[in-house]
Amino acid sequence: MSSFSRYAARAITGLLMVGLLGSCATSAAFTESGKASFYADKFAGRRTASGSVYRPGQLTAAHNTLPFGTKVRVTNPRNRRSVDVVVTDRGPHVKGRIIDLSKKAARKIDIIDAGVAPVELKVIGKAPR
Repeated sequence: MSSFSRYAARAITGLLMVGLLGSCATSAAFTESGKASFYADKFAGRRTASGSVYRPGQLTAAHNTLPFGTKVRVTNPRNRRSVDVVVTDRGPHVKGRIIDLSKKAARKIDIIDAGVAPVELKVIGKAPR
């Protein structure tokens, strides 16, 4: 499968997920478990998929299907630390990961040293319409 075909399939799947999940994906009923990582420093100042500028000191994240502006509580199950972030970007683009956090968010739940760590997500607020 070409890289364009993989990208198109992922984009269509994401759109279907957002459409099928609709209000469920942006309600407190939506939860997800998996691995989180955080943005590399090289992305600071670059535009995200939503058009905002990535700032490592803000509490933001990238998720493949949740609408931009969705508020998500991310919990590290190893230490029970949580952080609330806003989805501003698409990603992560690495198989097996469910969310990319800003550096500040990753620091708050203590995953900087690990680089990649298990997390639990819970939607806590709807994206603006």
